[in-house]
Amino acid sequence: MVSPPHEAMHRIFQHDPGLFSRVSRFLGVDIPAPVKATALPTDLTETNPVERRVDTLLRLETADQGSFILAVEVQGKKHPDKPASWAYYTAYLWTKYRLPTALLVVCQDPATARWAQQPVSCGPPQLPTLTVQPLVAGPHNMPVITDPEEARADLVLASLAAITHAAEPDVDVILKALSTALRDAPEDVAKPLIEFTAQGLAKRPAKNLWRNLVAVDLSFYTSYLAEEVRAEVRKEVRAEVWQEVRAEVRQEVRAEVRQEVQAEVRDEALTQGEARRAAADVLAVLAERGLPVSDAVREVIDGCDDPETLSRWLRRAVTASTAEDVVSGA
Repeated sequence: MVSPPHEAMHRIFQHDPGLFSRVSRFLGVDIPAPVKATALPTDLTETNPVERRVDTLLRLETADQGSFILAVEVQGKKHPDKPASWAYYTAYLWTKYRLPTALLVVCQDPATARWAQQPVSCGPPQLPTLTVQPLVAGPHNMPVITDPEEARADLVLASLAAITHAAEPDVDVILKALSTALRDAPEDVAKPLIEFTAQGLAKRPAKNLWRNLVAVDLSFYTSYLAEEVRAEVRKEVRAEVWQEVRAEVRQEVRAEVRQEVQAEVRDEALTQGEARRAAADVLAVLAERGLPVSDAVREVIDGCDDPETLSRWLRRAVTASTAEDVVSGA
């Protein structure tokens, strides 16, 4: 699955194709600014079943050097198969469009960036038939823009700088400068850059700082970031409301159960009272007849709480020869 940082690091060049010429000076080359840019299909699949897609593909036209093709690839980690894929992309695009083809690889990891910019040849050492050496933009060469005025001068470049430095110690200062610079930008300019930056930071700790900066400094209520915050807040509020409703229902159920228990206890008390009186009547009849009552029999009679049984014992007490006969056989 394609990650948000992956999307942000190449789609930002679709958003502003002139960004490549401004980035190139940090990469040690001088690419003229385009006077026209056209987004091209990214599907490089041929008739064979192997599917190949470049991340972003642009045709840039310059005033002095004509047209060229720019392929932008995002690389998150080292992969031994990538140089061969990049060689295929550039050769295929050169063949298809008959235009000079440039390849830019964007990275957030310094080690991956250093790996990506090493030249790789498809031929033997003495016959480097085709050599791939892409331009690489990453934390090792992208500017650390910590001045809001510098960020304001090129907001898109500042956003890309923040994304490529997402894991670097300076990212907090870069984000603060960018949020300050975006504060006065028109909404149609600020909104996509807020979202690109948020996607580029992904789940890194700096994402929380960016969200807080945007919430304080910028109008973001219709942005991707706002929807993400809204989803998180909704989850928190739902949990709170659930607890509140649960407490309310608990109180209502408690009141109902209390009434039920009161009725049950009242009935039990009445039954126990009747049993105590019935047991006393049995013992009174036995005493009136002069029949001795042992402690064991007295305990059985006093311990009985069944009115029907006590009523039966009362009838027996009138004619029984002994107290034991009253309770025998229950």
